[in-house]
Amino acid sequence: MNYESKKISKLNLGFELKNFYSMLGLYIFSLGSLLSGFSIYLLLESTGRVDSKIIAWNGQGLFWFLILFLGSIFLLFIPIEFLNTFKLYNSNFRDLVSNILYVILFSLSSLILFQIILSSDTQIVNDIKAITRAVSFSGFIAIPLILFLQHSLRNKLPLTDKSSYGAILFFWITSSQIFL
Repeated sequence: MNYESKKISKLNLGFELKNFYSMLGLYIFSLGSLLSGFSIYLLLESTGRVDSKIIAWNGQGLFWFLILFLGSIFLLFIPIEFLNTFKLYNSNFRDLVSNILYVILFSLSSLILFQIILSSDTQIVNDIKAITRAVSFSGFIAIPLILFLQHSLRNKLPLTDKSSYGAILFFWITSSQIFL
């Protein structure tokens, strides 16, 4: 038994907690940003600023605005209060692989979770499912490519280390908009 524990402890896969927190924060930031944008759209629809396509009456729109806005505020505070990692660690190949694996893991688990939990009762819930699906598909397709590109251009562009977290977040939100 002692021999097995030493053998397992020497096994170093290189998956560090800082990479986990960094990718989880990016995922939660992008999901919270898209949900807050959708809640603002519901508010605009409720007040009559845009044509009513999603809601049936103003009370429904204000109700869903309040729920989604408070939920998105909660999601946006999770990385700030609990994770507290605002740097993308992508300096070597091990970090790159772990970041890509974490992004795919978060995207796959949240895609399965949200498709099971959210039932398709109303148009608003269908749109929330589409938003979570878009964030997950962006995590599957666009973000690993951007991470690899950022890792490849790291030596040529010195700004990529300083602004990598914000750039990945911007590309995640933008590519999620494409998948909507």
